[in-house]
Amino acid sequence: MKTNKSTFSLKEIYHKMEYFCAYQERCYKEVEEKLYSFSLSISEKEQVLTYLIENNFINEARFAKSFARGKHNYKNWGKNRITQELKFRDISSRIITEALSEIPTETYFDNFNSLAEKHWHSIKEQKGPKKNKKFVDFLLRKGYESNLIFEKLKELDN
Repeated sequence: MKTNKSTFSLKEIYHKMEYFCAYQERCYKEVEEKLYSFSLSISEKEQVLTYLIENNFINEARFAKSFARGKHNYKNWGKNRITQELKFRDISSRIITEALSEIPTETYFDNFNSLAEKHWHSIKEQKGPKKNKKFVDFLLRKGYESNLIFEKLKELDN
């Protein structure tokens, strides 16, 4: 049996949103979108959001830092992709800069080099423009800086 989300009391919605935020780090935009699934008035939505922020269930800086570390360490995303995704979630530029500083420079370059070399050797094309394009496109999609990519391409293409 499917329950109608509009039948929840405000107290139940508070508890559901606390769990939603405690389960995984969330940004303001994600929580706001989740609240749209409940039939709440604008003032009730604001009341819930204020409560979540005041009780530290929502913290944009903490979310951005966790997001940046996680996406870089587990998905091997570069700084451009992380920045783009955080901007999509309406995170401020100052917080994005702070979050990117959470990634140690040495780790960033180590991850980039191992990912680039692994991908270079996995491309089945013979050396040439087609292989180079696949290599560059892959790393650009991952969000790495073009100057890093082209330096690595020069190094591997020799």
